Amino acid sequence: MIKFIGKGVYGAIAIGKISIFKRDELKVKRIKITDAEAEKKRFDSAKALASQQLDEVYQKALKEVGETNAQIFEIHMMMLDDDDYNEAVTGMIDSQMINAEYAVAVTSDNFAEMFSSMDDSYMQARAADVRDISNRLIKCLSQDSAASEQTDGEKMIICADDLAPSETVSLDKDKVLAFVTANGSANSHTAILARNMNIPAIIGVGDEFLNEIKNGDICVVDGYTGEVIVNPDEETLKAAKNRQQDDFEKKQLLQNLKGKENITLDGTTVDIYANIGSVDNIGAVIANDAGGIGLFRSEFLYLESSDYPTEEQQFQAYKKVAQSMAGKKVVIRTLDIGADKQADYFGLDKEENPALGLRAVRICLTRPEIFKTQLRALYRASAFGNIAIMFPMITSVSEVEEILAICEDV
Repeated sequence: MIKFIGKGVYGAIAIGKISIFKRDELKVKRIKITDAEAEKKRFDSAKALASQQLDEVYQKALKEVGETNAQIFEIHMMMLDDDDYNEAVTGMIDSQMINAEYAVAVTSDNFAEMFSSMDDSYMQARAADVRDISNRLIKCLSQDSAASEQTDGEKMIICADDLAPSETVSLDKDKVLAFVTANGSANSHTAILARNMNIPAIIGVGDEFLNEIKNGDICVVDGYTGEVIVNPDEETLKAAKNRQQDDFEKKQLLQNLKGKENITLDGTTVDIYANIGSVDNIGAVIANDAGGIGLFRSEFLYLESSDYPTEEQQFQAYKKVAQSMAGKKVVIRTLDIGADKQADYFGLDKEENPALGLRAVRICLTRPEIFKTQLRALYRASAFGNIAIMFPMITSVSEVEEILAICEDV
């Protein structure tokens, strides 16, 4: 029996077999090139592919950990377009006539070192983001696929030196009992994502950890105390199972609150609503007895389509949500396209600062027929439930007045 101590980032207890997370080792060689322009085009193509992959990760994160935490990957996409980063890579290609992979690797090391040397712990944790993005770029340049955990259908405790944010989100939650990392910090995006994915997790148990474990070892992960016990003796295992059962029973007590009003001891009613990214999330909302839906992101209908969704297609989606919630309030946000969320058929131009540019309601106001189509679907669906409409990215009173005029017309 061996015990390690780290920092628990999500309080829960897991008992199971270890699966050591293996990623493809990136071997980057310095290669002399003869055509710098062609190499820079390779770099641009890799960035485009990386951006596409990150968008897929973002959509998965959106459904699993919510919009706030999925923004991690919006930031990653923005970092791909960072002028300082890109100029460092292309400058090395031009001045040293070297391959893009090597230029990215060196730039990654330099930027990660810069973040690591900062005094602020949050900024130090950003070094992992730089390495995550750079490793993705290198894989795109070499057309390697990302590594993934293999658990053969059995739930396992994933152990690694560290997990990049994209690796954490890519984990199949149905096959993961917990994860333990030798390194990492409580401010890392991985720790943040773990808390929101409800995965028991312990970070920073030390580099010696990976030398002492092997695949299939029995492990106890205590997210409350930060303890990791490998191959526990019979008495320790029994005590861990008892604590796990106690923890389970406490969480089961919460189920007794289902169906009851959300009222504080002093008589104040509190609305507890859920946020969803698609119709597929309704089951979880009902299972957890949410008081309503505080945000339904309608743009999934546009992002998952090759053309503008019709009024009927939208109506059926909104109607299903409204009916499923059986009179509980459903707040549906109108189309929020732009910035990181792009649909090719919109034909939007690239902007320097898309968050402040043409996006969300500003696009709707410049394309009123698209806006009216969505509003008609929403008003029709409102006959089947309690629907409210949210208009995103409002910047002025005049926009509100214009929106209300269009609503009145519809």
